[in-house]
Amino acid sequence: MTISGLGPHGERAAPPERVSLLPDDRTAARDASWRVAVVLHTLDSDWAKQQLAGMVGIFGDCGAAVIDVVDCAFSPERQVAELDRLIAQRPDAILSLPVANEQVAAAHARVSAAGIKLVLLDNAPTGLLPGKHYTALVSADNFGLGKIAAAGLEPHLPQGAEVGVLGFAADFFATNEREIAFIKWFQANRADVRVHVARFGRIDEAAKLGERLLADHPALAGLFVVWDTPALAVAARLREAGRSLPMATVDLGEGVAVDLAKGGAVRCIAAQLPYQQGIAAAQTVILSLLARPVPAWIALPGLRVTRDNVVESFQTVWRQPAPKEVIRVLGLAR
Repeated sequence: MTISGLGPHGERAAPPERVSLLPDDRTAARDASWRVAVVLHTLDSDWAKQQLAGMVGIFGDCGAAVIDVVDCAFSPERQVAELDRLIAQRPDAILSLPVANEQVAAAHARVSAAGIKLVLLDNAPTGLLPGKHYTALVSADNFGLGKIAAAGLEPHLPQGAEVGVLGFAADFFATNEREIAFIKWFQANRADVRVHVARFGRIDEAAKLGERLLADHPALAGLFVVWDTPALAVAARLREAGRSLPMATVDLGEGVAVDLAKGGAVRCIAAQLPYQQGIAAAQTVILSLLARPVPAWIALPGLRVTRDNVVESFQTVWRQPAPKEVIRVLGLAR
């Protein structure tokens, strides 16, 4: 296991094996009959659905009832309101992916202050500390994902190329790490490459922003978009305008898998392992409820996905067969 980044407070990563459950742990959990709530940034993405599947399976095995799954639609205001509503319901634990930092910090602090175990996904709000305001943070190695994306895009760039980075305007640990790592990789390995950065506030702004970035820098030879949903929107907008740039992104959703297989704009994907992350997060909750010590930061490495390994990578990430269109395009159906 190779983890490139550090946690939000400089923590070294612990592997997911550190939160494995023993048979006795599962038995004790079933006897306790805990109630758990899950608060996510969105339920629309493939990533969110698969992470939720990993969580719910473990909670089911351990007899813990998932009493609510909240879609915050990337809204800090909604997340604050939903957390306060859940605090009143007094679940034993809440798993939350904070959609911002300062705006949602106090609401997350109120969860632990109410005696509810809080395990975070991907992001730790400003001022919140492990062991005091939350039990643990579970995430991908987002710094490593940024490096994978940079290394995958690099072969498609000529000497002296200009590259665009479309980041996320919110102060969000996961996407910040990807952007920083991508830029640092080029500084260290391809100093000839010039990077231009723009950041979208909402997913539906990404396509227009990508178009504007290209208009401002017409010599762009490649793009990095910090996750797959806005990456597809940008690729579609540029295609409509008669342009196509080699692109790298994060997360192996079905749409980017098809584009990669077809030889479209997407040339490399740095994939998270959301199902396994969901398992690790749920196991962290169970151990914390059993009063077992857990690491402050549990991280899973990323997976480099290219056209050559997209089928097996899709199976690894999603635990299901690759889309039929991917199989057909690659000529694997005989």
